[in-house]
Amino acid sequence: MYAVRRWSVRHAGALEQFYKAFERVVVALDPVWRTVGYERLEKPVAALEKLVKGFLFDCQMCGQCALSSTGMSCSMNCPKNLRNGPCGGVRANGNCEVKPEMRCVWVEAFEGSQRMQEGRAAIRVVQIAVDRRLEGRSSWLKVAREQAALKAEAAR
Repeated sequence: MYAVRRWSVRHAGALEQFYKAFERVVVALDPVWRTVGYERLEKPVAALEKLVKGFLFDCQMCGQCALSSTGMSCSMNCPKNLRNGPCGGVRANGNCEVKPEMRCVWVEAFEGSQRMQEGRAAIRVVQIAVDRRLEGRSSWLKVAREQAALKAEAAR
């Protein structure tokens, strides 16, 4: 998993473009999601999301995905669960102080963000604290619901 996670950061630009297209499709399907019911879809979509994002990013399914803001490096892989940048213990070689064999998640995040169109600005945006009640829930459905609501509001 670690090797794939590092691959994803190296290919953050391509993954960003893929996700933009994927997000448009997920948001466009909002009428279908509403018809079926978001709550009814939660478990199967979360299982699929965990499979895909778990493989690519070693995703921890926090329910508040920030991959597009962290260079495709899941910040929840930080042993200290830091959501907004590295601690003061990053080693000189860029590795983690807690897990010396692992590159610092935030060193990876910064490098990945430099490969993304919107990543350079996005990594500087402060993320809110993780709401543990959302763990295991689909962030894809959350984005679809939120973006569809914004579009509906803008159409009024």
